Amino acid sequence: MLILDASQQVRAESLTWEFRSEHPKIVDVELYSDTRRGHVWPGNNKVYVLDDYSNKTIRISCRYGEKVCYGAWVRNRNNSYWGVGYNNRNRCRSCCYTCDGGSTKVIVLNQ
Repeated sequence: MLILDASQQVRAESLTWEFRSEHPKIVDVELYSDTRRGHVWPGNNKVYVLDDYSNKTIRISCRYGEKVCYGAWVRNRNNSYWGVGYNNRNRCRSCCYTCDGGSTKVIVLNQ
């Protein structure tokens, strides 16, 4: 039996992301945990798709305090990216948010 004391308990939380693509091509997005190695949303080889100029809301369940970063790229062009890009390959300055029940500002992806 696994017993956790109060300092080891994991509290579930959510983080709401807001994206808008102003790029003329389809943009794919994944969210990557910077805390849990290899944890990705939506996961299972799927991506969130931005294929028009409207705002897209993505709400994820995550662990309270977890750092989550976005990676976005033009479909079939992994060298054209925002945030950490395709497969979390790059570093970024302002593409990560803390899971705390809040939401991001609208992240506008443009040329």
